[in-house]
Amino acid sequence: MGNKVECPVCGKHFRKFLPYGNKAGVNRLCPVCLSLERHRLMWLYLKDHSNFFTADSKVLHIAPEQPFYKRFRKAENMDYTTGDLVSPLADIHFDILDIPLEDNTYYWVICNHVLEHVESDIKAMQEILRILKPGGKAIMQVPINYTYEETHEDLSITDPKERERVFGQYDHVRWHGLDYPERIKQAGFTVEEFDIKDHLSAELVERYRLDKQELLFVAIKAH
Repeated sequence: MGNKVECPVCGKHFRKFLPYGNKAGVNRLCPVCLSLERHRLMWLYLKDHSNFFTADSKVLHIAPEQPFYKRFRKAENMDYTTGDLVSPLADIHFDILDIPLEDNTYYWVICNHVLEHVESDIKAMQEILRILKPGGKAIMQVPINYTYEETHEDLSITDPKERERVFGQYDHVRWHGLDYPERIKQAGFTVEEFDIKDHLSAELVERYRLDKQELLFVAIKAH
């Protein structure tokens, strides 16, 4: 029967989502907006638990994601800019370790699944901190290995097959562990943890096909 799953981003219903990824990849990808679990989680937080879509704000979206960028650009409350090293979706191109933007400029920075790729995740987060206004927020999701107490990184591993074996993907240089929120704090932020299970029933978590383990860490620049 149909309508067993629902995408909160585009609002469409399906019998199931499409498979995605090599491991346990069934029932993950929305066929309309291309959202995955992490996108649906973030969308629910931004829409229902923040002022992202209601308050006037200046937003920088680094490595803009397909499910979001057209929807964000249409939002009338936002001054919305996209940035990336090479992406054709980006308005401006830059290295996240040296962002050519002024201090204290943005209310929100969105930067998902980037920090596992760069030479220094702490330096990248410090650059994001710098360009945020006091009180501004950043969402910087990363893949987390829940079996690791501490983040494992090794820049000396350059072979794609070895990176995939050690870090889970050929172009990753670290696998963040349970210490990830502490690394955000190390960069200078305070951190709020958002657990969707505190706000949705188990039935809706399953209907939206969310990752029950994933927490959203909202990084906040002190006033």
